[in-house]
Amino acid sequence: MLSYRHSFHAGNHADVVKHIVQSLILNSLKQKDKPFVYHDTHSGVGRYDLTHEWSEKTGEYKQGIARVWDQKQIPEEIQSYLDAIATLNNGEKLRYYPGSPRVARAHLREQDRMVLTELHPADHPLLEQEFHRDRQVSIYKEDGFKRLKGSLPPKERRGLVLIDPPYELAKEYRDVVNAIFQSHKRWATGIYAIWYPVVNRCDIEDMIEGLEGLGIRKILQIELGVSPDTNERGMTASGMIVINPPWKLESQMKEILPFLKDAIAPATGHWKVDWIVPE
Repeated sequence: MLSYRHSFHAGNHADVVKHIVQSLILNSLKQKDKPFVYHDTHSGVGRYDLTHEWSEKTGEYKQGIARVWDQKQIPEEIQSYLDAIATLNNGEKLRYYPGSPRVARAHLREQDRMVLTELHPADHPLLEQEFHRDRQVSIYKEDGFKRLKGSLPPKERRGLVLIDPPYELAKEYRDVVNAIFQSHKRWATGIYAIWYPVVNRCDIEDMIEGLEGLGIRKILQIELGVSPDTNERGMTASGMIVINPPWKLESQMKEILPFLKDAIAPATGHWKVDWIVPE
């Protein structure tokens, strides 16, 4: 369909959770000197202007990053995520929000690299412009899952794959399960982080059931909700399903999520960190 534009939603509560988990995983990979690869299947444009009319139209960032940004007491574990945002804004007032490629770039060392894919005809050139002449970044205008299949296993043998399709079509939940099935066969030791929105809880339950059926171990679910599930249209929660998570991630998110709930949705929020499949 290619109708989804993340500019309307940049910096919302779902982005906050996604990019914190992403930052924590990348920080864990940096604990060793060996290089790693970051692979993004649905990259977007790299950065978003929160003063743009699209962001202002929905105002979603005001109930997401803006609420975290204004907090006086910040958990140490999310500092590198906030640093990535501060760097993009030259340490000044919050105007720009980094997409997942820019969050990742802030965590890369000289020996690491990124693979980005974006199929949208309007977003792809903006992504290329964002990383113009960056030798550590490879950008492809093609289906993210096809590029992922052709890129594994990576030469580094270490890294993170971020999978966050727009879920415009119901089949995309099945596409995610199939992508994990194909990818894990090629690279069983890689870290895979799947972002998901809770619009219809049944879709998430079906995707989790599909992942359980793959016979893969070490699958962790992380979720932040801002309101109870409903049959009406709208995202009530979002989360990350992480395969082969770093060993500290579970305890880190159990510390971070109560802070996020209190900052973003103190009255109606909820959170959980559960093993879908343990080690």
